[in-house]
Amino acid sequence: MIHPARPLRGQAALEARDPNARLEEAVGLAVALDLNVVEALVAPLRVVTPATLFGKGKVEEFAAICEVEHIDVAVFDDQLTPIQQRNLEKALKVKVVDRTGLILEIFARRARTREGRLQVELARLDYERSRLVRTWTHLERQRGGTGSTGGPGETQIEIDRRLIAGTILKLKKELEEVRRTRTLHRSARKKVPYPTVALVGYTNAGKSTLFNRLTEAEVLAKDMLFATLDPTLRTVKLPDGRPAIMSDTVGFISDLPHELVEAFRATLEEVQEADVVLHVRDVANPDSEAQARDVETVLAELGVTLDEGKTVVEVWNKVDLLSEDDREIVEGQARRNDASAVSAVTGEGCEALLRRIAGLIDDSPPVEVSLAAQDGQALAWIYRNGRVLSRYDGPGGEVTLVARLDAQALGRFERQFPGAQVSAAVD
Repeated sequence: MIHPARPLRGQAALEARDPNARLEEAVGLAVALDLNVVEALVAPLRVVTPATLFGKGKVEEFAAICEVEHIDVAVFDDQLTPIQQRNLEKALKVKVVDRTGLILEIFARRARTREGRLQVELARLDYERSRLVRTWTHLERQRGGTGSTGGPGETQIEIDRRLIAGTILKLKKELEEVRRTRTLHRSARKKVPYPTVALVGYTNAGKSTLFNRLTEAEVLAKDMLFATLDPTLRTVKLPDGRPAIMSDTVGFISDLPHELVEAFRATLEEVQEADVVLHVRDVANPDSEAQARDVETVLAELGVTLDEGKTVVEVWNKVDLLSEDDREIVEGQARRNDASAVSAVTGEGCEALLRRIAGLIDDSPPVEVSLAAQDGQALAWIYRNGRVLSRYDGPGGEVTLVARLDAQALGRFERQFPGAQVSAAVD
């Protein structure tokens, strides 16, 4: 495992992530792929060599390590060009994988839904299309023929590229159909209408654990990078209020391959459409600030920012892992930054977080609803679809409620229960 530490200047140097933290993250990616990491090092990179990324001396040093340690795979925590990858494999005499290839392989293993598998396969083919030059040894042979086997003088590499292009086109059509289905589901949810809350954050920030805590679900939650790939939706009951739909999304990571950013656009649409976005941060990680910047960069690309009118709340997770002194400091910083400090493992701060979510999405004016004793169905409907602020039970079984219902829910209630008396609540 090799992390090239590139020279940086100015603002980039101030905001750059610690090379050792990046190396640790890269090791985590390799472990997530069940690789046994024998050697991990940060290699200073002063000048980029176009052919091999590193200079001749460094490449020879890597080759010696591979030979002595009997290494089968060399992972470079950087995006290698096809030529660099091919030349490094020749020099090191082992399989070479770059950061993009590593992440794609993890995604390929973990994707479970049809949508996830389509997205990963599309990203993988897009990545491999430019690397046919190193993948096969027979690609420069020319061959004649007609039809799908290639025209006269068409090289094998041209045939393979044409076949991959056809497969990519087919996958894009299938993925577009999946996205249409997801859009229909989202439109159906809007008619209910339940507010939506999306969890985003750096990989391994504890999103799935928090998701399970808030929704009482049993989504896979491991101390592992990219434990969650496919979007998961569950209903969460807000304090004294109507249900909300919460979605758990794939974790972000620095230098996320552009192939995956595009391929997972359907997943990220859940974030774009959410009423409230919870940015979950691992405050016990010393690299938390840099990780937050990486997430904010992706959110900005999606138009999910406060400036765009979106409601984004920072959730500072894993406070239970901090020392008593550090925790006191972090919780004070959270209050000053209008963030919510929680522990998804112990549940500390989670009730307060739910109350805050309810306050953010519940801005409809309260109404007073008077129901007769026999209107039990209407009473249950309000409890399911609104937030009951107060209730008065009369001596004859009649009920008077003060509740919050958004405009769509109120319209549906009045159509479904025309006999109920509804008026604006008096402060």
